[in-house]
Amino acid sequence: MKSRPGQKIKLTSVEELLGVVNEESAMDLEIAKIRPFKNHPFKVVDDERMQDLMESIRVNGILSPTLVRPLGHDTYEMVSGHRRMHAAMLLGMDRIPVIIREMTDDEAVVKMVDANIQREELLPSEKAFAYKMKMEAMKRGAGRPTKENSCQNGTNYRADEELSDQVGESARQVQRYIRLTELIPELLDYVDQKRIQFTVAVEISYIDQEIQKWLFEYIKDNGVVKLNQITLLRTKLQTGAITQAKMIALLNGSQPGKAPSSKLTFSEKKLREYFPATYTASEMRGIIEDLLEEWKQRQEAELPDDEEV
Repeated sequence: MKSRPGQKIKLTSVEELLGVVNEESAMDLEIAKIRPFKNHPFKVVDDERMQDLMESIRVNGILSPTLVRPLGHDTYEMVSGHRRMHAAMLLGMDRIPVIIREMTDDEAVVKMVDANIQREELLPSEKAFAYKMKMEAMKRGAGRPTKENSCQNGTNYRADEELSDQVGESARQVQRYIRLTELIPELLDYVDQKRIQFTVAVEISYIDQEIQKWLFEYIKDNGVVKLNQITLLRTKLQTGAITQAKMIALLNGSQPGKAPSSKLTFSEKKLREYFPATYTASEMRGIIEDLLEEWKQRQEAELPDDEEV
């Protein structure tokens, strides 16, 4: 409905976003009694925005209370407010305002994700684990008959479709983000750093994690991999096992616009199998070059006259 001239527009408050009811009131709680949310997917970093938050708290205090749930034994779990708590700790504060609410594990996951997912500039890794955690909680909730979800039981409930409606992304895109949780941490860091394209990372997520370690080493040394290279690698893996050397050769040979690499290297450990321990690297290289020259001359001597070059 369109607003009339002069009509006040009511904005959603933090309390409404978190579902804080009027009867709940804030109280000061010792930070030492609060634990971070288990497997919290959102990174709390000391960047420029953290400095701005610290300055705001220094001047105005914490305007919106954090949300915690009791764990028992006078300890609590932070549900929403990790950045505010971190800023307070950096400022030397030992207490923060909190609202304490009883919540199940799944209810806490949903509240934690909802309070953070609308932030700007979320990293792919943050979205990936947040989407996964919330979807799993939603699926478990759909399996427990309640007044709210009773109509879903016995139907083809799709948590990814409901989640996509909530976060404003397609169900397909939500599933792609969740695929990123199958990456080894090193590759996921590269996705956050934009050293790996999102679509390429999704394809890599289907590859065994041992081979993902090889890919990480390859990207670290070569800078980038393209979608066609990973597609080719996945096709090759469907035919059987592959060695790291064969993977490198395949990736080098499939780089767009680049001729296959002719570089051949041997590790020092491998070469030491053929030389006394006292030989230096320079001495080993000299002997290898002499042997290769001798081999070349022998090959040329064995060529028929019409094949000499």
